[in-house]
Amino acid sequence: MGTFDSRPRFILSAFLMNTSSHILGGMWRHPDAQQDRFHELGLWVDLAKKLEDAKFDNLFFADVAGLYSDHEGGWASLVRKGMQIPSHDPMVLLSALSATTKDIGLAMTSSVVQSHPFQFARQISTLDHLSQGRVAWNIVTSVLENTHRNFGAKNLMAHDDRYDWAEEYVDAAYKLWEGSWEDDALKADKESGLYADPARINKINHRGEIYSIDGPHQALPSAQRTPFLFQAGSSPRGSQFAATHAEATFLFAPHPQYVAKKVAGLTQNLHAAGRSRDDLKVFAGLSFVVGSTEAEAKALEAEYDQYLDPHAIIAHIGGGIGVDLGGLDLDTPLGNVKTEGAQGVLEAALASTPGRNPTLRDLAHYRAKAQQIVGTPEQITEKLLEWQDAGIDGLNVMNHILPGSYDNFIEGLLPELQRRGLAQTEYAPGSLRQKVFGRGDKLPENHPAAQYRGAFGALSAAHLEKDLQRAR
Repeated sequence: MGTFDSRPRFILSAFLMNTSSHILGGMWRHPDAQQDRFHELGLWVDLAKKLEDAKFDNLFFADVAGLYSDHEGGWASLVRKGMQIPSHDPMVLLSALSATTKDIGLAMTSSVVQSHPFQFARQISTLDHLSQGRVAWNIVTSVLENTHRNFGAKNLMAHDDRYDWAEEYVDAAYKLWEGSWEDDALKADKESGLYADPARINKINHRGEIYSIDGPHQALPSAQRTPFLFQAGSSPRGSQFAATHAEATFLFAPHPQYVAKKVAGLTQNLHAAGRSRDDLKVFAGLSFVVGSTEAEAKALEAEYDQYLDPHAIIAHIGGGIGVDLGGLDLDTPLGNVKTEGAQGVLEAALASTPGRNPTLRDLAHYRAKAQQIVGTPEQITEKLLEWQDAGIDGLNVMNHILPGSYDNFIEGLLPELQRRGLAQTEYAPGSLRQKVFGRGDKLPENHPAAQYRGAFGALSAAHLEKDLQRAR
């Protein structure tokens, strides 16, 4: 173990969802759990302020836009368990939280399925303005067939084809964010009457396999222009996509050795994309149970275990990989499952039981326990150093109950992390990107979005005007 000042700090993100039952199924039943109030703004405002006071870097909201795949033969059991139904729109919620916080990052998940890139780019720019540059986008392709059907598709597109779709989606969005308005286009000169310079605002004329977008971008460029970019896929194709586009990637990892393997692959992909390991922050999703003594931590863990519902956890994982695992004994082996769903999730679950075929019980244990660290602040910190040595830059802190899990983390573990220089005690100024990387508000020149800066001058309003004048 190195000295306190020889290690980088962890980037701390609270892993949330605008629903009653997120990762750890059944916990909404705990007497102290308040996540059943997810539809009340006050719950989220209070939590956001608490996390900002604790100097968390980010609120990270997951999302779905449809039902998980059938469990126990249909979707009735998903409703009974509250398996991410109902769930509300995180973008709308973050708009409210942007007005009630000042520094904490605001990350939201939005799938390429659910919103046209022209509309989405406009919404993100608006939210980045309202939050003064604190918005992040978690790019997902949606593993749920019901989501795709909700937006007009006949079935779930093949896994790698979804990433091809995402490539075009982000490319179109980059053109709007980075290439449509030049930095000095807005004049708002009351004396001359010139509001904006027609020579500095451009159409993009995107023509792709899926989208045809003229532009220009309807929103002013925000502090970050392109939002801070998360990506949560860990399949080989997902890793390639993350290495090309993401500034942070999120892993569900069963142990540090799995992280080390994934980070090695990401590093190779980063170099192939003309980027470096310093361009990408790797987050692990972990939950924590902290006690002043080991016995106290174990007692709290036992209390939580009373409310964990392994069948709800299995419904979540099975629904994500597109396999109905309901009605089976918990000791049923998984077998050789093939899926067009969340392939990275399945791979991580298989890695949680090396050398043997995992059972459904192993699946539930992987999600609830392999990613949970229990102990005193000192014990947990030592464990976290193993994850950091494996390549983790940030923690996406999962919760058992709201807000209690974050109270437990903030009051129990955070002082030890801060004492050892492993968590920040103050916010850096600037946008979310500046806070995390310290090298400016906008994407660096080696990011693919940068190619569109100044690329569309021939499509400016003034250029067209000159062409029309010459034609006359």
